[in-house]
Order: sequence, then structure tokens, then C-alpha cells
Amino acid sequence: MHEMSIALAIIDAVEAKAREEGAGKISGIDLLIGKLAGIEPESLAFCFSAAAKGTMAEEAVLAIEESEGVAQCGECGLKFPVAFYYAECPACRSFFVNIVSGKEFVIQSMTIEEEGE
Repeated sequence: MHEMSIALAIIDAVEAKAREEGAGKISGIDLLIGKLAGIEPESLAFCFSAAAKGTMAEEAVLAIEESEGVAQCGECGLKFPVAFYYAECPACRSFFVNIVSGKEFVIQSMTIEEEGE
């Protein structure tokens, strides 16, 4: 389950930034995960709650937004939704397609609080 290592990496990253900002607590974390990123949001949320125990992010609300997969045909230029990396262009039937979104994994923002809030 690689979601646990991802959850631990998220906590490390947000704690480092929160300490840099002088925060005492992290109350929220917003993520963007593409549907083609190979990360299961439900598993990540479960792992995050376990990994956050005893950290600045222990009480943080984890909000996960999922982005759809989009490909662009290398032959005709059409952009179209995809659920897999290998896809056929619905217009010209070419398999020469590039994934242009859906692979994202980004910590978009976090909410921090000062010590004692």
C-alpha cells in the first residue's frame, strides 16, 4: 500500500512548511489528485488519519479534489477524456495520444494556526 508512504510524505512536507511559518497546528490540507496518478483517494485518506497521529496535522481535515484524465491526439489535436493511459482518439482513431491532465498530485494549500489557537 504505497498510500501510507505518500501520507507520510505529505505530513513531512506540511509540517516543515508549518514550522517555517511559526505555526503550532495544521488544521486543514487541500490536495489535488489526478485520476491517472495511481493513488486511491479513499486509501490515502485512511492512511493519512493513521500517519498524522502525534503530529501537527493530527486534527487536520484532509480535502481531496480529483481531476479527470484528458488526452490530446498527436495526429488531429483533439482533446478528449480518458480513463487509462492508452487510448484511441475518438475522431481519427489514432493511438498517438498524449496525456495532458489527470496525472497531478499536488498539495494545493494548508491551513495553519498559531500555537494556542
